[in-house]
Amino acid sequence: MANKIEGKRLAILAADGFEESELFSPKEAVEAEGGTAEVISLRPGEIQGFRHMEKGRSIAVDRTLAEAKADDYDAILIPGGVFSPDRLRTEKDALRFAGAFMTGRKPVFAICHGPQVLISAGLVDGRQMTAVEAVRLDLRNAGAEVRDESVVVDHGLVTSRTPEDLPQFNAKIVEEICEGEHDRHPRHREWALF
Repeated sequence: MANKIEGKRLAILAADGFEESELFSPKEAVEAEGGTAEVISLRPGEIQGFRHMEKGRSIAVDRTLAEAKADDYDAILIPGGVFSPDRLRTEKDALRFAGAFMTGRKPVFAICHGPQVLISAGLVDGRQMTAVEAVRLDLRNAGAEVRDESVVVDHGLVTSRTPEDLPQFNAKIVEEICEGEHDRHPRHREWALF
């Protein structure tokens, strides 16, 4: 039997300080189903993962944002961790890259603090979402309809709360990549923040 997402490519947008399990676990889930997952970051080399506040495993960067094109990928994952999303949300190239997936109606996955990148990109207004508790007020203030559930799906935008939700989140990632492009959200506007 063929793997579910053979030939599909997931971009993982991360920087130093990503939450280790929120990058490695979805990456392994996608690869187990025949997909490819590539780490996209601000600079070449390796980026440092964390287990909450302690250093964890590092991972090699496959492409920098300067090299990566959203058209080359079927979906994007933005893992959490306190430091990675905080760094990415101030980088225009990171916001443009994430925005291109939303505009292209491709699946977008964000967990824990990851939705902060989408907030800064102006992509959450009117969307149903979740995140770690510390980010939910920011989502609400940016216009999202916030729910306290393990996984929330809204027209290809999939958000999750914490590493405890990874089994459900990973299953939904595989399912949404299988589905491919999604209908445009009713409140979608063309992404042109910068």
